[in-house]
Amino acid sequence: MARYGSKKKSTRSVTARPQSKVGTVRERVSTRFSWTPATMITIGLMVFSVFTLAPKIGEYFTMQTQIAQLQAKIDKAKKNLEDITAEKKRWDDPVYIRAQARDRLFYVVPGEISYLVLDADGLNLSDTSGTVGAMLAAKKNSGDFSQSIGTTKKDWAKGLLQSVIQAGLDQPVNKDKSSANK
Repeated sequence: MARYGSKKKSTRSVTARPQSKVGTVRERVSTRFSWTPATMITIGLMVFSVFTLAPKIGEYFTMQTQIAQLQAKIDKAKKNLEDITAEKKRWDDPVYIRAQARDRLFYVVPGEISYLVLDADGLNLSDTSGTVGAMLAAKKNSGDFSQSIGTTKKDWAKGLLQSVIQAGLDQPVNKDKSSANK
């Protein structure tokens, strides 16, 4: 009769296995997750936002790439502008102009004698640098100029004077009058 309130002590030791919190996947999901209307609306909003924002994110990355490319073009243009400005400053220096005239155009100061030195074999026939030497090599290969020095038989000043006088004295011919006289 000591059912309520009295406890019998058991002499036998029972090793009770503790309840595992792991369980099966289905049990874990079903106990932690429930398909309530609020959950369904939240998942629906998340899917909607992914489909809505994905194209915008793609456009964002495309624009960032274009911005980087345009910035690289701007940097290149600025570098080119700096180079051109430095070149312009060099051309403001009379010493630089004189040096360029001597090097590129073979100009000399009055009283100086300019010599064009060629290598021992003549012109460098493989020269393609665009210099005067390259031009002379091309002309030598084509036979445009002779190997001997000659003199002209006409006086150019006299020929010029005759041309000016003839241009001033000759009357223009009208086509209508010349065809009517025939």
